[in-house]
Amino acid sequence: MKTLVLAEKPSVAKEIARVLGATQKQKHSYEGPRYVVTWALGHLVTLSEPEDYDTKWKTWELDTLPILPDSLKLKVIRETGHQFRAIQELGRRSDLSDLVIATDAGREGELVARWIMELIHWKKPFKRLWISSQTDRAIRDGFAALKPGRDYDRLYRSAVCRAEADWLIGLNITRALTTKHQAQLAAGRVQTPTLGLLVRREQEIKSFQPKEYWTVAGDIGTFKAYWRHPGSGDGRIYEQASAERIAAAIGGKQAQVVTVAKQEKSVPQPLAYDLTELQRDANKRYGFSAKQTSTVLQRLYEQHKLVTYPRTDSRYLTQDMVPTLKGRLERVAVGPYAPLARPLLMKPLPITKRIVDDSKVSDHHAIIPTDEYVNLGALSAEERKLYDLIVRRFLSLFYPPSRFEETTLVLEAGGEKLHAVGRMMRESGWRAVYENTGITESDEDEQSDEEEAERNAFSRKQPLPDVKKGDRLPVKRGVLEKGFTQPPARYTEAALLGAMEKNGLGTPATRADLIEKLVGTDTIERLGPRLVPTGKGQQLMELAAPELRTPELTAKWEKELEDIAKGRGDASRFMRQIREQTERMVADVKRSSAEYKPHNLTASRCPECGERLQEIKTKRGKSLVCSSRECGYRRSAEPNLSNKRCPQCGKRMEIRTGKAGKFAQCRPCNLVEVLDGENGGVRKGARENRALLNQYSEKQPVGNSLAEALKAAMEKKD
Repeated sequence: MKTLVLAEKPSVAKEIARVLGATQKQKHSYEGPRYVVTWALGHLVTLSEPEDYDTKWKTWELDTLPILPDSLKLKVIRETGHQFRAIQELGRRSDLSDLVIATDAGREGELVARWIMELIHWKKPFKRLWISSQTDRAIRDGFAALKPGRDYDRLYRSAVCRAEADWLIGLNITRALTTKHQAQLAAGRVQTPTLGLLVRREQEIKSFQPKEYWTVAGDIGTFKAYWRHPGSGDGRIYEQASAERIAAAIGGKQAQVVTVAKQEKSVPQPLAYDLTELQRDANKRYGFSAKQTSTVLQRLYEQHKLVTYPRTDSRYLTQDMVPTLKGRLERVAVGPYAPLARPLLMKPLPITKRIVDDSKVSDHHAIIPTDEYVNLGALSAEERKLYDLIVRRFLSLFYPPSRFEETTLVLEAGGEKLHAVGRMMRESGWRAVYENTGITESDEDEQSDEEEAERNAFSRKQPLPDVKKGDRLPVKRGVLEKGFTQPPARYTEAALLGAMEKNGLGTPATRADLIEKLVGTDTIERLGPRLVPTGKGQQLMELAAPELRTPELTAKWEKELEDIAKGRGDASRFMRQIREQTERMVADVKRSSAEYKPHNLTASRCPECGERLQEIKTKRGKSLVCSSRECGYRRSAEPNLSNKRCPQCGKRMEIRTGKAGKFAQCRPCNLVEVLDGENGGVRKGARENRALLNQYSEKQPVGNSLAEALKAAMEKKD
C-alpha cells in the first residue's frame, strides 16, 4: 500500500517527491514505491457564490440582503478544476492506504487541504506534516515524526470560521454599499478598520494647527546645553519674548556645573524576526512593500531553502532547536558573515530566555537561517538584501549586549538651568554585526509618537567634556531657534504594519495582501513611501457601519479565532455573533441617509448613455469608466498613440476625434494633421511628412554638413 501526499504548490511537491524517492513524474503527481505526491495549486476549493444557493442572489439588489444561507457550501474553482479532478481520481485508488497533509504549516494551509479532502470524500486515515523549513533534512525528519491529523481539527475549525466570517461580512456589506450608492465600494472584516487607521490619521493631519515655538540653548563651544521647563522636560517656549529673555540671560555668562550624573546602560540584542517585524524592517531599510517582502521571503524559503517558515508571529526559538544552532552558524559563515560567525563557533553559545522560550512560540518559531549550504551568488539583489537582514539578526542573537555610559549635565547660568546629555560607547556588543553596513539598529522605538520626539529634541546625544560638580564653563552666546509644531506623519507601510499588529488586525500571513487589496480597490494610494487614503476611501469610512470603522470589534474577532485554534473558544457561538453582526450592519447601510459622491469624475461624457466618466487605475494604466453601473462603457484614458511620427520632433502622434473627423496631433509641437478616412489619412500624412521634412531640412546630406563644419573649425584653428 502507498501513501498519498498533498502539497500546496507544484514546486514544494517536486522537492518532497525527490526526498521521498517518488521519481516517476505524472501529469498531476509524482509516484514512487511508497508515496504518491500531488499538489493543490493553492486553493482548489472555495466557498460557493450566492447564486449557487438561489438564482435571485445573482443580481445585486439591496432588497435581497442580507444573504445568510443556513450553512455555507463548497465548490471547485473552475480555473483549476483539472487538478482537483486529478486528486479526486487519486483519492479513489484502492492501493492508497492513508494521506499526509503537506500543505503550508498554518491556518490557511490546513484549510486548503481539508476542503479538498471534504469534496473528494476522503474517509481513510490522514496525518500531518508540520515542518518549519524545506530542507531535505527537515522533510525527512518531518516524515519520520508525522502528527495525527486530528490534532489539527481546532486549527481547521478556526480557519473555517475565518473564511465564513469574511464571506458573510465582506460579501453582504460590499453588496449593500455598492447597490445603495451605485458605486464599487468594497468593505470587509479587516480591511475596513485598517482603512480607518489611515483615514483617522489623515483627519488628524488636516485638522492640525501648527504652533510657533522657540528653543534656547547655551553655546559652550564643544557642546550645547538646552533650556527646558522645570518638571515637564519640554524645551519649547511659546512666547518669543520669554525665549529672548532666557537667551539674553545666559549669553556671555559663566555656567556652573550643578549636577553630573553618569549611568552605565546596556541594550540587549534585538529579538529574532517574525514576519511582521521583517516586513517593517525591509520597508524602512530598502523601501520594500509588505507584499514584496513576503514574495521574496517565500523564494528564500521554498526555492533556496535558506530560511525557516516565513508566516510566523513568534520572535523566539524552541529548546529542541538549540543543538542545531551551531550548525546553522557554520553554514552562514561565508562571505561577509564569516568574520562575525567564527568567534561564536569557538565557544559555547550563550543561550538565554531572550533567545529560546517555548512558552512564546505557538505554531512556528522565529525566522532564522537553515543549515542549508549558502551560495550568495545565486541570490537576486532583492533576495540578497532580505537574507542579509535575517542572517545579521540571527548572528546578533549570540553577541553580548551593547554597553555605553550616559552622562547627564545640569548647568546654571544667569539664573537659568541648562541640560546636556552625552553618550560614550563602552562595548559595541551586538552592534558590531551591523558596523559598516549602512544598517542602523536603534535601541529606541522608531514608531514613537512624533510629538514626544519633538518635545525631547533637546535630549540629542553629543560628546561631552569630562567635568565635575562646581566647574565653571563659559557660555559664548544664547542660541535662539524658531520652529513649528508638526502634525503626525502619514503612515509608512512599516508603521501601518506595526499599527495593525498592535490593534490585532489580521495575521502576519494576511496583512501584506490586505494592504495590496486596499491599493487595488483605489481606497488608498502610495505617495512615495507613505500610504494615503483616496477620496473614495475617506467617503467609504463615512458610509460603512460604525462597528467596522474602528479596530476594536475586529481585534475581538481575531482573538476569538485564535482561541478557537487553541481549544479555548466556541466556533458555533462565534459564527452566531458574525451572522447577527452582519444583519445589523446591513440594516445600518439600508437606513443610512449618507450620500456617496465619486471623487474621480471627469468632464468627459459617456458616448452611450451620456453620464460622466470616472477615471480609474488598472494594471494596464488608467481607464475611463461610465459612472452608471447599468452602462458598462469603458475605454483607456491613456493617449491613443499611432505609428505616425511628428515631422518636427519625431514623437508618435495621438489620434483624436473632433467635429471635422479624426485628426493626428503632436502635443509637444501642437502640430495637427487631418485624417481623410481610415487609410487615406495615412497616405496624406506620409505626403505631408515628406513636404515638411523638405521644408525643415538642409538641401545637402547630413554627412556633408558635418564635414564642412569640421573643415571650417580646423581652418579657424590654424
